Amino acid sequence: MSATSSHRAAHPAVYFVLFAPFSALSGYLAIAAAYALAQAKVPAEAIAGLLAVTFMPHAAKFLWAPVVDLTLTRKTWYLIGCVGSAAGMFITGMTPYRLESIPFLTVVAVTAGIAASLLGMSVESLMAHNTPDEEKGRAAGWMQAGNMAGSSLGGGLALWMMEDLHVSAMLTSSLMAVLTLACAAALPLVREQRAETPAGGFSFATNARAAGRDLWEVACSRMGLLAILVCFLPIGAGGASNLWSVVAPDWHASAATVALVTGVVSGIVSAGGSLLGGFICDRMDRKWAYCLFGALQAVCALAMAAAPRTESSFVVFTTLYALTTGLCYTGYAAVVLEAIGKGAAATKYSLLASLANMPLSWMTLVAGYSQTHWGNGGMLQAEAAIGGAALLVFALASKLAQRRVGPATQPAGVA
Repeated sequence: MSATSSHRAAHPAVYFVLFAPFSALSGYLAIAAAYALAQAKVPAEAIAGLLAVTFMPHAAKFLWAPVVDLTLTRKTWYLIGCVGSAAGMFITGMTPYRLESIPFLTVVAVTAGIAASLLGMSVESLMAHNTPDEEKGRAAGWMQAGNMAGSSLGGGLALWMMEDLHVSAMLTSSLMAVLTLACAAALPLVREQRAETPAGGFSFATNARAAGRDLWEVACSRMGLLAILVCFLPIGAGGASNLWSVVAPDWHASAATVALVTGVVSGIVSAGGSLLGGFICDRMDRKWAYCLFGALQAVCALAMAAAPRTESSFVVFTTLYALTTGLCYTGYAAVVLEAIGKGAAATKYSLLASLANMPLSWMTLVAGYSQTHWGNGGMLQAEAAIGGAALLVFALASKLAQRRVGPATQPAGVA
């Protein structure tokens, strides 16, 4: 359902503001909290484990997606998610940064991650129902930019306040929580359209069967199979970026540099990479564009491992890495959108997006393990090797599918 012609749709920039809190907590954990934990001599493996669990609720969000669709209103669910995310950030700042706090912080991260998933789904639903078809691409671009900006700016700003301005973690997290809540001020700019409840009422079993049928329709097509494969492969997952604040001292990067580069700079560059990736994907085969982007990120990781350990190297390579991450995220989205076609596109995309968070989680664990056991260079080399192997698997699967099936079969429901 698109916005009616009698109601002028909100400018797509509103989704930048509404979606920013979705990744603000994960950014705070990955940059500000991770840096503080590293300074407290907490092992990188333990920090990576904490960061990895922040992706887990997003890998399982399809289980509670029907609740958002069929109960309350999308704006109500947004407020619930926003408050939960802000509370998670506040509690994280109240907790002492030491090894003994990791189990408690893990519980907070998972709980707040569930709240963030509710916020994300409500924004996606508002966008789908309130944006004219001719503006949905632009709206999605603004939303993705908000996602990356929320993560980079949220964590970078917090670290800058804590390390450069010497603001306490308690006050910093309180201010970040207030900024998170402030994003809800953009809600009145978006029109609410209530979801229609089925005649038989709400049923988890019915919705699960319907979701299963949608996914099966996608899986019956060559492009659909490749899209599902993409979700499980760690191509362009960007796991190392979650540990930049942990490994920064090896490159002699100051807290101010880490805050600036992984915050403001990475937010702007990754958002620009997303826009550039969309431009490229519209001008070449999207599958091979995605492979190209993943290869660029692997090369960037290898180059960073081989480069001199200086602050300037840290700035250059983390910035390039942010650019390739934006490219890869857009490449992934382009492949999946091409595969799911129309029909029940929202349901199918939600399912695939849930699956896609799995490699984000375990690649963060891999980065933490390899950094602890093989050092910072080993972490970057391991990520590049795994990414290269994933690219090879995807390329071979694509060639094999094309040889066996011939021209791509459109998934059921495509107009």
